[in-house]
Amino acid sequence: MRRFLFPLLLLLTALLLAPLVALRAAETNPAKPNVLLIILEDWGPYLHCYGETEIYTPNLDQLASEGHLYRNCFSSGPVCSVGRSTLMVGLSQYTTHTEQHRTAPDQKPDLPQGVQSLPDLFRSAGYFTALGCGYSRKVDLNFKFDEKVSYQGKDWSERPPGQPFYAHLTLMQTHRSWKGDKQRPIDPQLVTLPLWYPDTPLTRKDWALGLESAQTSDRDIGDIVARLKKDGLYDNTIIVITSDHGVALPRAKQFIYDEGLHIPLIIHYPARVAPGAISGELVTNLDFVPTILDLAGMPRPAYLQGRSLVDPNQKEPAYIFGGRDKMDDTHDACRTARSHDFRYILNLMPERAYCQFNQYKEQQYPGLAVLNVLHLQGKLPPEQDAFMKEKKPAEELYDIRKDPSEVHNLADNPEYSATLNECRSHLAKWRTAVGDTGVTPEFRAGGWPGIYPTRPLEEWLSIESMWENHILHGSVKPEIPRPPQFFPETKYPKPEK
Repeated sequence: MRRFLFPLLLLLTALLLAPLVALRAAETNPAKPNVLLIILEDWGPYLHCYGETEIYTPNLDQLASEGHLYRNCFSSGPVCSVGRSTLMVGLSQYTTHTEQHRTAPDQKPDLPQGVQSLPDLFRSAGYFTALGCGYSRKVDLNFKFDEKVSYQGKDWSERPPGQPFYAHLTLMQTHRSWKGDKQRPIDPQLVTLPLWYPDTPLTRKDWALGLESAQTSDRDIGDIVARLKKDGLYDNTIIVITSDHGVALPRAKQFIYDEGLHIPLIIHYPARVAPGAISGELVTNLDFVPTILDLAGMPRPAYLQGRSLVDPNQKEPAYIFGGRDKMDDTHDACRTARSHDFRYILNLMPERAYCQFNQYKEQQYPGLAVLNVLHLQGKLPPEQDAFMKEKKPAEELYDIRKDPSEVHNLADNPEYSATLNECRSHLAKWRTAVGDTGVTPEFRAGGWPGIYPTRPLEEWLSIESMWENHILHGSVKPEIPRPPQFFPETKYPKPEK
């Protein structure tokens, strides 16, 4: 009898313990998490969860309250193709030679040997990679990249059952031209303008339209989250929400002040990210690849220049860095080092005006027309007029604690000479480390001519009037169209394709 009872007892014990063993295995070997990377095109931290009181972004606020919000995240470059190239590989644009915006396809470099893009890293690890998911499929990289190889489909629903996915999409509403939000308009009188920006009805209405456009992006975020929940994927999906660079305003996008480089970063993943966390540490988009890989439980390549934000052994740097180079066919170059307290800028081409000709800006920014008119009329205060000068200072230094708008240049102030030298030293070491070779004589002489001002006052007045009619009165039926494509052919011939 004992011969039969003992094996039966073992069998019953095994059956009782089996669920506990399975549960422990599931805890130690959970299913691979999905990854969803969402880019808010051309947008800074102008969301309600970042303190922008006039905007309504409940879906982003909810993700931030359930995840981790980073207050001081910056792009490596102030334009889409540069910021995206860095974000995608975790290497500086100067290391990968991807710093020149709108590089011709046949001139784009290959990635350094052994370097893989983020989707290729996940594809190699057995993930299904998707681009778009019903929204923009914008990639816009300055290195050779075959999206048909790197992305296996357009939507995570195309993957085989049970396969984890890496998906990437862009919400384009915050890219110029801003269409606004008819469902929830924002009173232009209530918005807050930067100190460097003229306060006029046109600039107020334009910025209100920008904030409204972010609201429509937030509704898309709500739809995406609802779909993840419906598909049973929400709790096991790492959601990363960020931007490629700062906001599309005259002294922001294409420039390396905070307005041009400061971007939002929200990471939502309940399994590893504590809810309601808010960090003030310095972060850059070089940190995205190592952080996402770490959250997914994947190894981090040794070549990465960023750090994992969820690895306590990788400490916050004292300085972060960035740079600006060619924008379309506008040639300029500058580099920056930023700490918590200071921003330092080295202008490698000080002989050129900040606002030298750029077709995109002159056709897309109503506020640029306002700045030019007031500058040519001699009506700008010094804090705003400095941006409209014919030449740039060789160096700029801003005390962000006292001057968060970065309008008081302290580079010539002897009281800040020690800080200036420290910033110079850190920037020089970084430039050497990432392989930044600076400006060649051919680059300095090339591009659209540096003629400045780019147009006479009468022409700028006409353009300003067209913007006023379009933005301030365009809601009247029939709608007044935006200004036409006004390209001064004689002074600025279109670049060769």
